[in-house]
Amino acid sequence: MVEFHKNTDESLVPDYVLPDVLMTADGKKIENAFDWIQTRRPEILALYKKVMYGNLPPRAVKTEFETISCKEDALNNTAVRKEIQLTFSMADGKSHSFVMLLYIPKNLSAPAPVFIGLNFNGNQNCTSEDDVMMTGRLLNGGLVANERSNQVQRWQFEETIKRGYASATVCYHDIYPDDKDENSWRNSVYNLFFADESNEEFHSHGSAISAWAWGLSRMLDCLETEPMIDSSKAFVHGHSRLGKTSLWAGANDTRFKLVITNDSGCCGSAIARRDFGETVEIITHKFPHWFVSSFPKYSKREAELPFDQHFFVALTAPRYLAIASAELDSHADPKGEFLAGAHAGAVYKLFGIDTYTPDTPHPVDSYITGAVNYHVRSGGHDQNLADWTHYWDIAAKIK
Repeated sequence: MVEFHKNTDESLVPDYVLPDVLMTADGKKIENAFDWIQTRRPEILALYKKVMYGNLPPRAVKTEFETISCKEDALNNTAVRKEIQLTFSMADGKSHSFVMLLYIPKNLSAPAPVFIGLNFNGNQNCTSEDDVMMTGRLLNGGLVANERSNQVQRWQFEETIKRGYASATVCYHDIYPDDKDENSWRNSVYNLFFADESNEEFHSHGSAISAWAWGLSRMLDCLETEPMIDSSKAFVHGHSRLGKTSLWAGANDTRFKLVITNDSGCCGSAIARRDFGETVEIITHKFPHWFVSSFPKYSKREAELPFDQHFFVALTAPRYLAIASAELDSHADPKGEFLAGAHAGAVYKLFGIDTYTPDTPHPVDSYITGAVNYHVRSGGHDQNLADWTHYWDIAAKIK
């Protein structure tokens, strides 16, 4: 077993200088929102595609949405439940599909805003209902989890419905199996477009996280066709590696009006130059398929990155952003996550929006609520009711 350096002592955080999110590659300072949108934002997005996450898959030649089940009295007759198969096809006959689980509140006077997120263990494990289709295929074709209802608290469907929001999920394995085998991409949606490439060619431009982010946008495409959904109020969320994914989806698809990243840590919402918790060395060794093949060269060289993660979260501006940490989750570096949100505030200021600063107090189990939102919850690496309570409050402010 390989041993890696991992610092969890705040006193050992090195001195570092953050790159200026508003300074262009040719040394010009961005001073207004127009130049951010036209110049600096595309420049940063291109950097992340080149250095870290690569390109999202393109559009398929044909996309189909088929409702394969509909339950009118779901969740104790509070919701309509749909299972919808999304199928993506090419002219050569190849196709890729996955199933979305969707809950919509009943008896609303207007279409419902919607939370959109990927799950780890299959749709059947997000809900207390035992008749949901089993999803979540691994690289070997087996199910990631044969049991049911083991992550209900992470999804909070009943309370989300009670508050008037719809909620949709897909198992991320069904988009790109989360396996570091160099051939895993051939069982992913990428195989529709790049089947003739070698592994080396593919990994130079494609990654699992880009595939998962693409899947979130395709879910929103489908929800735009649902008359009971207000797709103009779509809120993307994700926990851990899927929190990195939600940030990347929000960066690439501005239809998401609220971007939520929960305990996303390294390469998500934590400052890399702090060398705290998980590092580039650790994450690229364990999960190389999450990134393009050029990224591992920054192992132990975070200070040489052409960005830090305040750049990443700033790509959400001026939309609503929610960063969540957990007190005991040193692996994800809660302070680094807090600081990324604070330093992204320089971009929000271009739009006339005030945000929290690095000096803003952030006691455990309290919420900083605004355009850039932050909380650190007691407990460990998870997403639960305390997190969701803040997300629902933020969503209620979005008009």
